[in-house]
Amino acid sequence: MTKIIVTGAAGRMGQRIIANICADKNLKLVGAVEHAGHAALGKDAGSLAGCGDCGVLITSDLSAAVALGDVVIDFTAPSTTVPHLEIVEKFKKAIVIGSTGHNEEQKKTITDYSKKIPIVMASNMSVGVNVMWKIIADAAKLLGNAFDIEVLEAHHKLKKDAPSGTAMTTAEVLAQATGRDLAKDAVYHREGLICERKPNEIGIQTIRGGDVVGDHTVFFLGNGERLEVTHRATSRDTFAMGSIRAAKWLVGKAPELYHMKDVLGL
Repeated sequence: MTKIIVTGAAGRMGQRIIANICADKNLKLVGAVEHAGHAALGKDAGSLAGCGDCGVLITSDLSAAVALGDVVIDFTAPSTTVPHLEIVEKFKKAIVIGSTGHNEEQKKTITDYSKKIPIVMASNMSVGVNVMWKIIADAAKLLGNAFDIEVLEAHHKLKKDAPSGTAMTTAEVLAQATGRDLAKDAVYHREGLICERKPNEIGIQTIRGGDVVGDHTVFFLGNGERLEVTHRATSRDTFAMGSIRAAKWLVGKAPELYHMKDVLGL
């Protein structure tokens, strides 16, 4: 039985992860963590997630929770990832990081910790999105420079970072497949007299509104034809189940920075 700790336990993702853990007889929720001062502290994590009392009260003490489990699933914020890693490394546990928006320094720190503990980090835990990344890489290579590439992402109005981590990974996959440098070729904004589109551009555009869970479309735009590859998430359970799958896979692995393609064998 895999023993799991969930950080960000009272958040939208945290609640869905907890609900899916409680529904799996091969899993056990042993810790649920929120930041100090959160209104959910002291409440039963299962009850809050809508799956009934589970006997695990939400706490701000990650150390006490980590000591009881095998693996942490972390959907919080980039600013809390490193403090969480410090605690997880102290207890020599594993961690799945689903938070997005990390800067380069934070990414380097995560890589450094992966030399000490096993980590799965992915901008999107969905099985479908990870399959999409494989498909678009193949498509980009086959279509070549005759097709322009654009990425469009849409999310709910409460999402804090833009473009989404999934959109950025999508653009990185496309850049790698076509031999481009995303730092130079990404275009995030178009307004006014922008002149003709440069051949190597990868456009990354953002839509925010309503309760959109997550839509991502890649456009391959040629002369007289276009190919569109779209993934639409209609439930956060997609990401919850993917993160749980990653957590189960990660326990017992050697220290390394893994990705969902490792988990899925892609």
